[in-house]
Amino acid sequence: MVDSLLEFSEQHLVSNFTIAATNIFVENGQLSEPGLIENMAQSVALHTGYVYHLKNEPAPTGYIGAIKSITIEKLPKLNENISTKVQILHEFMGITMVEIQVFNEAQEEIAKGEMKTVIAS
Repeated sequence: MVDSLLEFSEQHLVSNFTIAATNIFVENGQLSEPGLIENMAQSVALHTGYVYHLKNEPAPTGYIGAIKSITIEKLPKLNENISTKVQILHEFMGITMVEIQVFNEAQEEIAKGEMKTVIAS
């Protein structure tokens, strides 16, 4: 649900994803709401995994601990590229609170939310 890493720092990440016809979350030529939420979660996982990669350590298993809020304004269409921006708000003992924004090719914000992820111990 993520094709590439565009930007990375300890506190943020930008990923890219192209909506393909073979994606299980595509319905009626659009990425569905659960697909957008999965893209958000996978972008957060990419941030965590890349941090571990830079430390030459295996990436841990993580889970969505909670979704504080999600707003979806528009669904991306088939073959459209979306970029997902993750901002780390708080990180403590394997629990990370993030703010996420998803943009379409026209750089319009199509979705946003806050999510808490938890690393399995």
